[in-house]
Order: sequence, then structure tokens, then C-alpha cells
Amino acid sequence: MSNWVYELPTRLLALGLIFVFEFVALVGLYFARRYLLPRLRYHDGVNDAVSGTIQSIGVFYGITVGLIAVNVWNNYSNVASIASQEAATISMLYRDAESYPGPVRDELQARLLEYTQSIIDKEWPGHRIGQVPMHGANILTQFQKRLATFEPTTDSQRALLSETWRTFNQLIERRRMRMDAVTNSLSGIMWSVIWIGAAINISVSYFFYFEDWKLHAIMVGLTAGFLAIAVFLILANDRPFMGETGVSPQSFQLLIDTVRKIQ
Repeated sequence: MSNWVYELPTRLLALGLIFVFEFVALVGLYFARRYLLPRLRYHDGVNDAVSGTIQSIGVFYGITVGLIAVNVWNNYSNVASIASQEAATISMLYRDAESYPGPVRDELQARLLEYTQSIIDKEWPGHRIGQVPMHGANILTQFQKRLATFEPTTDSQRALLSETWRTFNQLIERRRMRMDAVTNSLSGIMWSVIWIGAAINISVSYFFYFEDWKLHAIMVGLTAGFLAIAVFLILANDRPFMGETGVSPQSFQLLIDTVRKIQ
């Protein structure tokens, strides 16, 4: 799905999807009733047959869309968890750095705060538009180089250094997972299934026999509206970092605020 969609306010996106579905469905109904249905021979059992067809298609489509929606939501939740874990790892590193001698401690902690602030100010705005900024990579490299120059002189410092390296490697791993999640989304094939399935569901409803076109339009409109809501649910959560509903950098901001209060 194109990135510009996520630049729209959430309410506008929802209303826009509903409008597009309703417009296309009702225009299609108009042409079907005007040009297609008069060419068909209807009898008393037609509506039952159409109803059975809609139920069959609706069940399979509902299962498919439901599974996709669950997968999209799980991915969204996992990304939020990754961001929270990364912030927690930074916090652990910051506390580990507190036990180092003065000059090393101050530089390591300064690098961690600089890295956290760069996530909020530089990387996250890029995530919002589907980009993968690398501002924090250089800061972590500087942190790594400074840590590598530290020479422990006691057993406790050796144990501390070993624990710091372990936590630092966790941070690198979680950062990599966050970066990978920026571009994660449903494949084009999955979106094709969603759009084509919705079109089929709406199209089948055209074949009901109603003498009153207004009643037919209401039924088709309700079907289209429900499908629009289902598609919106998937669309809003498909790109975890993008749009108003995207994952926020709240965990990182909380870390910054906590450190400032302590200082």
C-alpha cells in the first residue's frame, strides 16, 4: 500500500475508504440493474441461490480477512514490544555505565542519552514515512569504541564489562529488529486477495432480485460499508510505525524524562 495513504488523518482515511466502497458499489449496482439484470431470467428460487452463494463466499472471505487482520495486529503488537524492549535495554546499559570510573561513565551515559534522543528526534520521524534512518548507528559505534578501550583492573570490573557487552549486543539486536519492522507490510498478493475478495462479495449481491431499487441499494450499501471497515482495520495497522495510529516513541521519551529527573 502506498505511503501517502498513511499521511491522511485516521478519521479521514476511514471515511474515505467507506465513501470509495459505497460509491463504487452503488455505481456498479446502477449499471448491473440497468444493463445486466434485465438480460437474466429470474424465478422464485433465485434469491435463495444468490443467498447461498453469498454465504459461501462470505464465510471463506471472512476467514481469510480475519486471519490477515489477526496477523497484522500481532505484527503491530510485536513492533510495539520491540520498541519497549529496546528502551529497556538502553536503561539497563545506562545503569551498568553508572558503575564505571568517572570519565568512562560520563562518556558512555552521554552516548546513550544522545542515542535515545536521536531515536525520538531523527529516526522516528523517518519511520513515520516509511524510511530507515541510520542516525543512531554512528552513536552506537562511538559507544562501542569507547567501551572497548576500557581496561578492567578488578574481578568486579571484569564481570561488569562482560555484562555490559552482553547488554550492548542485545541493544544492537533489538535495534536491528526495529529497523526491519519499518518496512514490514502485507505483500501485494495479500492485498490483491483482500481487494478482489471484496469486489466479488459486492458483485454477488447485485444478483438479488428486488423490485424496489432503493431496498437493493440499501443492502448493497451495508455490505460495502462493512467491507470498508474490515479493510480499514487491516490498513491502519499494516505499517506499524506509520499514520496516527502508529507505534509511538513513548518508551524512549519516558527514559529521557526519568534520567533528567534523576540528574
